[in-house]
Amino acid sequence: MTGTTRSVARSTALSMALRIGAAIATGTAAGAAGAVELPTPAAAREQLAQDAVPTEVVTVLEPHLARKGRMPEVRYVGFPADAALAKLLGPDWNAAGRELEFRALDGFVSRIPVERFAQHRAWLVIAREDGRPFQVDNHLQGEQQVPLGPFYLVWDNRRSKALQAEGGALWPYQVGAVSSGPSSTRALLPGGLARRYGAAADLARTNCLSCHRIRGYGGDKMPLDLDVAVKGFDAAAWRRWLLTPSAVRPGTTMPPLAEGRSEADRAAMAQQLYDYLRALPAR
Repeated sequence: MTGTTRSVARSTALSMALRIGAAIATGTAAGAAGAVELPTPAAAREQLAQDAVPTEVVTVLEPHLARKGRMPEVRYVGFPADAALAKLLGPDWNAAGRELEFRALDGFVSRIPVERFAQHRAWLVIAREDGRPFQVDNHLQGEQQVPLGPFYLVWDNRRSKALQAEGGALWPYQVGAVSSGPSSTRALLPGGLARRYGAAADLARTNCLSCHRIRGYGGDKMPLDLDVAVKGFDAAAWRRWLLTPSAVRPGTTMPPLAEGRSEADRAAMAQQLYDYLRALPAR
């Protein structure tokens, strides 16, 4: 890494450290149930974080750059997620049964059970280590030069086949706010549906609720209530829409469901989602 690149990475890392420190110092960081809206980089630079979380360089397989099942390695600069979240949300951020909401600037919402952070290492990254623009070409959604900042949540997927197969479903970028709340299980599994459809609800939480909604619960990017929309599909049409969305609607930014999995697995997942959504009681 050249001296110039090191300077860029160091400067960007310091800016993010200041941002976290500013949130804490100004009281923006609320209790475990509150949201943290991050200040702008310009505002953060004006303050000094006395107990900043140190940055690390992390290498991941970038799922948004996946082509034909292959993901290139990318090195990012960022903060260990567990340490950063403890600073932002307080020491009880990972209490059992909690769920974190990462809200992006474009309305994308990713809700992640805290237990996942105990199972896999994660980082809130804020720059590329090589000094190149902090952006990505999202091949699966046909988008180019998509900004990743201010925060991008990445996972240590190089040695985890499960994370590789999962793709970028739980890799939210452009994150501008983080909050903690109770698990969404009750909202997604009303009545006695938990035993039969618990796994399907987990699939929906991971793959659908960043953009869509179920029973009013989910993201704001494409606020479509899937439990209502599914009534207009038969099983075959639903599978086509989830597995090959661009073939059904050319130009859509919706990515194919779980593209890193086998075709048999993907078809089974689509059917699980269909059966679960159809089983939800009318509101």
